Amino acid sequence: MNGYEELDHTADWALRVWAPDLESLFVRAAAGMFVLMGVTVGEAAGAEREIVVQGPDSETLLVAFLDELLLVSETERLVLSPTLLSIAPGRLSAVCTAAPVVEQEKEIKAVTYHDLEIRERAGLLETVIVFDV
Repeated sequence: MNGYEELDHTADWALRVWAPDLESLFVRAAAGMFVLMGVTVGEAAGAEREIVVQGPDSETLLVAFLDELLLVSETERLVLSPTLLSIAPGRLSAVCTAAPVVEQEKEIKAVTYHDLEIRERAGLLETVIVFDV
């Protein structure tokens, strides 16, 4: 299982994500976001990039992280895939590999805070992320 699934949503896209820990939840959320967008990537050139975002809680860090990945995808036509991710109170840092976007079927305008809550359930962390399209 991928750790994510698309959910029916009235106007936007929703993605349910689950993982055994917070770092894995963020990595799976990023992967799921790019799947929803229908992104096809080329071969990674070995380039790495570090992302650092700050926020008062895990939900804010998640939105900031996904927003940063989305911004790089839109402006530089690169998909950043986290290889090393560290989350501390108020701060996320990630080392990512970069791969060129070959094709993209759909566009996401924004990651929203709509009903966003990371919760523990059945020994896993899970959340539902709504994307504005």
